[in-house]
Amino acid sequence: MKIPYLSLEIMHKEIAGDINQAIKRVVKANDYILSKECAKFEEDFSNFCGSKYAIGCGNGLDALYIILKSLGIGVGDEVIVPSNTYIATALAVTYLGAKPIFVEPRIDTFNINTSLIEAAITAKTRAIIAVHLYGKAAEMEEINFIANKHNLIVIEDSAQAHGARRLGKRVGTLALASGFSFYPGKNLGAFGDAGAITTNDDALAEKFYAIRNYGSRVKYIHDYVGVNSRLDEIQAAILSAKLPHLDRWNTERNRIAKRIIKEVNNPYITLPKEAEPESYDVWHIFALMCDKRIELEKYLNDNGIGTNKHYPKPIHLQRAYSNLEIKKGALPIAESISENELSIPLYYGMTNSQIDFLIEKLSMFTPY
Repeated sequence: MKIPYLSLEIMHKEIAGDINQAIKRVVKANDYILSKECAKFEEDFSNFCGSKYAIGCGNGLDALYIILKSLGIGVGDEVIVPSNTYIATALAVTYLGAKPIFVEPRIDTFNINTSLIEAAITAKTRAIIAVHLYGKAAEMEEINFIANKHNLIVIEDSAQAHGARRLGKRVGTLALASGFSFYPGKNLGAFGDAGAITTNDDALAEKFYAIRNYGSRVKYIHDYVGVNSRLDEIQAAILSAKLPHLDRWNTERNRIAKRIIKEVNNPYITLPKEAEPESYDVWHIFALMCDKRIELEKYLNDNGIGTNKHYPKPIHLQRAYSNLEIKKGALPIAESISENELSIPLYYGMTNSQIDFLIEKLSMFTPY
């Protein structure tokens, strides 16, 4: 049996009519940038998240960059980020001349270890970016408590967590502002690059709207040194067609994840934890840990099961960040995750026979 690591085929086939109508609507309107479709998706997405505003932009990295830029973060500032996040989180900080300060995650949740944050705070620290990695909301109540204590800003990186909740509230409403990515493989994915920012802050929202569009809210009048990062009408229309189905798709992801966690029994594999009470994970990535990852990956691939690794080399060991002079061994939890994490298939449209086969093969694995 073949199980690809990811397939969007069933999801898109089920709503093909809605998607085609959305695209045709844009083509017929002959209006492609910052028009009705973008405005509609912004309203729909803010309602979905429970935020006052949603501001469409070009991608998730731009969303974080625009937030940080609007907050005046720049040269000489430090921003705390998890040591095991995707590089985009750190790049948003670096683009502004600020310095990412890496804090280790909890090995059982993959999210930032809140007990280590205060030790990383200095006189230069301006903000904490809380990443909801793999679709599990970070411990926002503790992060916000620390930030308030030290007069810091909290920003959510919700790129992998559309629809996730922490203590009953959706991500995107748990801090001053949040950045989302709608890369095609996300739980809510466009047909290309796309992103958004959510916030409840009126003044910040005005800045976000302007900065994404060359620093302008009125044509040819530029109040900020902005960027060109706009959610185009076709991507917005596609996202609007998909958004009403997101909760249903996430529910199915949860069903599959719970089956795997309950039914896989293998001492060589460490499975992820389920959501804490009153919280809700959306399982963008099902990440397991295995200190025999090479053997497990080969075994699964040989049995027709696709896999991925998130992420095989941590940021501090990437050549792009060699200027930080962080040596191997300095961030052992991030390095351990990079060496032992393996992502297995989990997506809407998996058949019960595929899930059965995946569980059977995971349970049968032995490296010897």
